[in-house]
Amino acid sequence: MDATDRDAIAEAVRRAELRTAGEIVVVIDRAASSYRNVPVVMALALALLVPWPFISLTAMSTQRIFMIQLFCAVLLLGTLLWYGRGGRFVPGFVKRRRAHDTALREFTARGLTRTKGRTGVLLYVALQERYAEILADTGIDDLVEQKTWNGVIEALLVAAREDRLTEGLIAAVDAVGAVLAQHVPPRPGDVDELSNKVILL
Repeated sequence: MDATDRDAIAEAVRRAELRTAGEIVVVIDRAASSYRNVPVVMALALALLVPWPFISLTAMSTQRIFMIQLFCAVLLLGTLLWYGRGGRFVPGFVKRRRAHDTALREFTARGLTRTKGRTGVLLYVALQERYAEILADTGIDDLVEQKTWNGVIEALLVAAREDRLTEGLIAAVDAVGAVLAQHVPPRPGDVDELSNKVILL
């Protein structure tokens, strides 16, 4: 996603916020986690199995077996770190949990809990995990059913799968803006409390 795409999404946020007292923040995360610990644990666990055939089937010295184990550990570590990049060995539910946890942290870190009226909404996308989520502060969360947000997310994920992420994000921002406009219309003297710029992690 280049600067032109980010500017187009930021403009969509600006337009959406003209119709509401709510605040919308878009965060695009390249990866919610590196997941490096998974291939490391796998490599070390497999390396623990290496000595047993040599111990039971050969008369090799302890030092020689240890050196073979060490070599195998390094080889396994390098191979699994390379092959397992991007969380290839990590179950989908773990990736979703990590992405959700990151979304919660970003919600707080981006000041969405400090808006007037508590009407901040985070639109979070984790690209590597193919995950998206909408988090709303207490001033709007009690007013909007989860299925409304789920519909926005489903359309966004379809667009992302079709390589139309920017278009999908703009449509999602418009949809979030429409929901906010319905429940928290603009107030007199309302100001833009948070930046409209897309946050790229």
